[in-house]
Amino acid sequence: MSHTPPVHVPVAHVIANGQLNVNGIALDRLAQRVGQTPFYAYDRQALTQRAALLRDTLPAGVDVHYAVKANPMPALVCHMVSLVDGLDVASGGELRLALNSGMLAARISFAGPGKSEAELRQAIAAGVLINVESETELVRIAAQSEALGIKARVALRINPDFELKSAGMKMSGGPKPFGIDAERIPDVLRGLSNVALEFEGFHLFAGSQNLKAEAIVSAQQQSFELAMRLAEHAPSALRTLNLGGGFGVPYFPGELPLDLAPIGENLAALDARLQQAHPGARLHIELGRFLVAEAGFYVCRVVDIKQSRGETFAITDGGLHHHLAASGNFGQVIRKNYPILVGNKADQIPSTRYTVVGPLCTPLDVLGKDVDLPELAIGDLIVVTQSGAYGASASPQAFLSHAPVIEVLV
Repeated sequence: MSHTPPVHVPVAHVIANGQLNVNGIALDRLAQRVGQTPFYAYDRQALTQRAALLRDTLPAGVDVHYAVKANPMPALVCHMVSLVDGLDVASGGELRLALNSGMLAARISFAGPGKSEAELRQAIAAGVLINVESETELVRIAAQSEALGIKARVALRINPDFELKSAGMKMSGGPKPFGIDAERIPDVLRGLSNVALEFEGFHLFAGSQNLKAEAIVSAQQQSFELAMRLAEHAPSALRTLNLGGGFGVPYFPGELPLDLAPIGENLAALDARLQQAHPGARLHIELGRFLVAEAGFYVCRVVDIKQSRGETFAITDGGLHHHLAASGNFGQVIRKNYPILVGNKADQIPSTRYTVVGPLCTPLDVLGKDVDLPELAIGDLIVVTQSGAYGASASPQAFLSHAPVIEVLV
C-alpha cells in the first residue's frame, strides 16, 4: 500500500512512549486534564521558540507585531505580549482584548475596512494607531477626534498597484476593499494639513501565507519604494512604516518551511534606508499565522469506525464546526488534507487508509480524505497539527448546535 508522506511535526513537539507530547505532556494525559474532547492545545514553548527564531533572524531595528486575528485566545495573546513589540487588531473586540493583555496602547494598531463609529471612538480614546482604510473613514475619524477633543493617531493604508506573488490570499493590487488606492494618496496627504490628526506613517499588506522568500522580499521592496515616493507628499516625516506580513507555514506534502535569512537581510537594508530618510522611524511587520500555527493542535476522539462500499470512515467527535480550515472550506480552491496523526499511536507505522470525518450532517465535514494511519480503534485521539491559526475563532461553532470547542494553553 502507498502511504501519505510523513507528517511534518515542528521541532518543539516530540513523540515519547508512543504519544505525541505537547510541551512535555503526553496527549492522553493532556486529554484527561482538559476533561473532554474535542479541544485545541497551544504549546507555549513552541510560541516562545518561534518568536526567538524571528529575533535571531530579523534585524534588531525591525519591530514584530502579532496579528491577533490569527488566534485571539486571551491566554495566548497575553503570552504573545511578552514575545513581540506590538499587537495588530481588526475589531473593537480585539482592541479590548489587546488593551486587557497589558500591551501599551502606543504599540497597538487597528486595521480593517468598515470600522464602526463606536470602534473609531474606542480607538481614539485608547490612543492606538488607526490604519485608515478609505477617504471617508478618514473624514469620520476627524469628526470623532474633534468631538472627543483628542488628536487621533493615523496611518494611511495603501492599496498598491501590485500584488504578492505566490500568496495564498492576495490583499492588494487591483480593486480591493483594503486601503486607499496608491494614486489617491498624494491628495489625501495634502488634505491632512486641514484636520487635527497625528499622521504617523503608512501601512501596506500585499498578501498572506507565502512560502517563497523571494516573493516576500520583492513585495517588501516594492512596498518600501512606493512608501518612500508617497512620503514626499506627507505633512511630516514618517514615524512608522508597516510592511505587513505574508510569512507562510507548510501545511501540505511537498511544502518546505520559509527561508527567513534573505528576508532578514532585505529588511536590514530597508531599515537602514528608512533611518537615513526618516530618522527614528520604526519599520515593522505584522505576523499571525507564522507565529502561532505550528504551536497548535486540534484533538478529537474516534467515536465510530464504519465501512461503506470499500471506504473506511473514522468518525470523530470533532469537525468543521471547530476547524473549518482543516475541512478545506476556508479558502482552499482544491481541498488538501492538513497533517493528521493518531496522537496516542504516534510511533506506529500507517497500515490502513481512512477518511476521517466529524459528527455533522453534511458531506463537507471531512478532516482527512484517504489518509494512511495506524489501525484505529474507538477512543483513539486524532490530531490535526498546524492548527494554531485560524482555528476556533474562524469556524462556525454554532453550526448544528454542537458544543463549542475548548482551548488550552499548555
